[in-house]
Parts: sequence; structure tokens; C-alpha cells
Amino acid sequence: MKTPKSLIPLQEEGVISEVLYQLQSGKEATVYRVRAGSEELCAKVYKDATRRSFRQAATYREGRGTRNTRDARAMARGSKFGKQVTEGSWRNAEVDALYRLAEAGVRVPKPYGVFDGILLMELITDDEGQAASRLCELVFSEDEALEIHEELIREVVRMLCAGVVHGDLSQYNILMDAWGPVIIDLPQAVDAAGNPHARGMLERDVNNLRDFFAEFAPALRDTRYAAEIWGLYEDGALTPETPLTGHAEEDLHEADLISVLREIEDARLEEEARQRRMQESEDD
Repeated sequence: MKTPKSLIPLQEEGVISEVLYQLQSGKEATVYRVRAGSEELCAKVYKDATRRSFRQAATYREGRGTRNTRDARAMARGSKFGKQVTEGSWRNAEVDALYRLAEAGVRVPKPYGVFDGILLMELITDDEGQAASRLCELVFSEDEALEIHEELIREVVRMLCAGVVHGDLSQYNILMDAWGPVIIDLPQAVDAAGNPHARGMLERDVNNLRDFFAEFAPALRDTRYAAEIWGLYEDGALTPETPLTGHAEEDLHEADLISVLREIEDARLEEEARQRRMQESEDD
């Protein structure tokens, strides 16, 4: 195919030798299958912030610090330079997460580096060398669904033990190769300890998996892996090998909140009754 404008510099510099075809175009990037010497790789070209449809980006940036105070001030002001720094941070987040997770044993594409803002990484293929399918494109038996769901829950645990929450995990960004699921698309990955929204994001990731696989294995609908995993993580008891049951105790904080609201309502009703008695006494 004709080389896209964004990839011409990489071709001119000899980083890649040929662009084969476009693999996909998503909400934050377009991915191409390219040749680099004797290898075939993925080239991920990130979309400009004005063209990205990914929402609530600021929520995902929370907890991502920068050591350069000038950059931090520019990002906070939203200046032109600050927006450039923010864009760089968005792109680098995926590279950092890929290296971090690969080292932790999570099945993600192997990163080859960033060149002119474009991420080069391993091409995930099927048995025939074609680009691997996404989960949403496949149909599973009940046993297959239970097995793959268990594998992915274990991957989520490995990620969390490495301090990372995917933040947008679903059947649309998990590929299936001959050895099982491979997790992709990590520019919105967040630091589990540094981002105040990490728990909610982990719950959404895990529940997305539950809802998808429950279509093939209905028993999964009654599981509560998200609450169990986060509870173990908060207690410092979570490891990649920690046995999981899919069950968790009732959230006592929620129960306490209900009790407090009931007490407030009882107090309100008691005060209204007292006011009525006083008014009746004055009328007499």
C-alpha cells in the first residue's frame, strides 16, 4: 500500500522498509502492519488529541507525574507546549506499561520502541500468520469461556501486582493467538497506587470480562472477582499466585452508608414530630 504520511519519516530513516496494510483504526490510534528488515511488526500511529474520541483523558492522567516542573506547569495551564507534553505523556504511558507488564510476565505485545512518536511492537498472529482475531470476533464453548476467563483474570492480577490497571479492558482489545489471550491498547493504563480512580477502573475491566464470557458461561454472572481482587490488593495479600474464588464479602462501607442514611432519616422524622407537638401545644 502507499505509505501513509505519518510513516514516511520511519521509512526514510530505514526503521521500516515497507507498509503492508492497515490493521485497524480505533479511537486513539491507527495500526499498520509493516516490514522491518526480515520481521513484520505493528506500527501504532496515535491520533491527535483533537481527533481522538477517547473520553475523560484527564481521569486517566491522574497520578502520572513529570519530574520537569516546567512541563508540569505547562500541562496544568494547557498551553500549546503543555498540550505537546500531554500528548507525549499519553503515548509514553503505553510504552512504559508494555515494558513493565512484559517484565511481570503479562502477555502483551513486545515493544520495540518509539520512533518519531510512533510505537513499533510485536505483531500478534494466528496459526496461519494472519493478524490475530479479537475476542469479540470469536465464539466459545462454555468450557473454553471458563478457561479463557480464568486466564484473563490471572493476567489482571499480574498487572495489578505490577502496579498497573488497564483502564479500558474489554473483548475489543484482547487478541487470541495460538497460546491464548494477549492484552493490547494500553495508552490509558493507570498507576494502581497513584490514581484515585484505579479501583473503579479495575472493577470495570473485570466486569467487562465477566459480562462478555457470561454469554457463553452463564455461571460467571454471579462472580465478584473485582471486589475480591481489590480487597486482597488493599490488604497487601495479592500475589500472581493467590487463589481466587470469585466471591467477596459484602461491602461493609456500603452497608454502613445505608445505616447512616437511615439514622439521618429517623432523626428527621423525629424532629418533624417534635415540631408538630410544639405547634399543637402552642395552639392549645
